[in-house]
Amino acid sequence: MPTLLIEHSITDYDTWHSAFERFAPRRQAGGVVHELVQQPVGDPHYVLVSLDFTTVDEAQQFQEFLESQVWSTPANSPALVGRPRSRITDTAPVTR
Repeated sequence: MPTLLIEHSITDYDTWHSAFERFAPRRQAGGVVHELVQQPVGDPHYVLVSLDFTTVDEAQQFQEFLESQVWSTPANSPALVGRPRSRITDTAPVTR
């Protein structure tokens, strides 16, 4: 399953999370089938987000949307510090 992995520093979790929730309909429309938000233990100013998709193409399109319309506009990404790091991963085959 393709996953868009995102990680970045934030100034305030509540502000960041409110903005994240505002984009819930866009995530659903973009093909996100599962999402997970995590924070490193002891670091309230960092988030890791995993967004699962059915296809790599959906993940790539959503990554492009985030880069061009969300992260590039401070009003759409309050509490964001710097540029997020993102990459698309897929399940690796297991050989034995």
